[in-house]
Amino acid sequence: MDIRGLGYVIADSTDINQWREYGTQVLGMMEAPNSAQIAPDGDVVFLKMDDRPYRILVRQSDRDGYGASGWEVANGAAFEQALTELAQADIPVIRGSEAQIAQRQVQDLAIFQDPDGNTHELFWGPAQDFARFISPVGVKAFITDGLGLGHTVLPTPSFDKGVEFYTQVMGFGLSDLMKVRFTPDPAEPEKRLHFLHCNNSRHHSLAIFECPIPSGCVHMMLEVSDMDEVGRAMDRMNAHNVKLTATLGKHTNDEMVSFYMRTPSGFDMEYGCGGLVVDWDTHTTFESTVVSHWGHDFSVGHQ
Repeated sequence: MDIRGLGYVIADSTDINQWREYGTQVLGMMEAPNSAQIAPDGDVVFLKMDDRPYRILVRQSDRDGYGASGWEVANGAAFEQALTELAQADIPVIRGSEAQIAQRQVQDLAIFQDPDGNTHELFWGPAQDFARFISPVGVKAFITDGLGLGHTVLPTPSFDKGVEFYTQVMGFGLSDLMKVRFTPDPAEPEKRLHFLHCNNSRHHSLAIFECPIPSGCVHMMLEVSDMDEVGRAMDRMNAHNVKLTATLGKHTNDEMVSFYMRTPSGFDMEYGCGGLVVDWDTHTTFESTVVSHWGHDFSVGHQ
């Protein structure tokens, strides 16, 4: 399967107005100008961060949580090939309805799940009017061009089955790996964490974590152009009383300088800059034994 990048993320919310404020006033994204046309009932918010119509789709729900990851392939032929590969792997697939395709603003859509029930959407041909992204709080730019939206980290308790599914069926490659504990107790079982890339040069577009997460997502990541933008986002987080879930730090594997905060849907948002761009022909896979060079105190999320 030739996945080109993470095209969009769907978040479920019991209060989409809370997401509207969070997305525009804290993250610095822009509510898509055509939101009212695509969703006249007002039950969906489209958040835009580049020349795509949207990158985060927030839908009204009776639950707060992560809805789905939208993965982009190059064209219709690649889409049909991906469906063939899913069928060969005996993965049940639901073809998108006309209403779902229209809402996602794509040419075609397929929906399926991994062995742990994480929902994925495969699509091709996003409809683009090339409308400019103008941040309501002055964010200069998000880093997306050729790299997809960013990345997402999904709970994968059935880890070995998950690794097989993502590498053998969905075609992701292993960038690097970690094993982590939540406490200093050596008797605590280690949890595996694999970072996976698709057909672009972002260090990882997906990571899978050997642990259940009630919200359905460990975190997703947005990347901005420089450290000043990260700092300003931290100021906006504090001004809007959004919960900090990890302090500012620099990761060892993808070199991202970032902090983490809670989203209205209950999963975390990593907001950072300086992510590693990789030449896969020369990259060597490695295991990180520490998460960060400095910072990233995740204990603040439990206080």
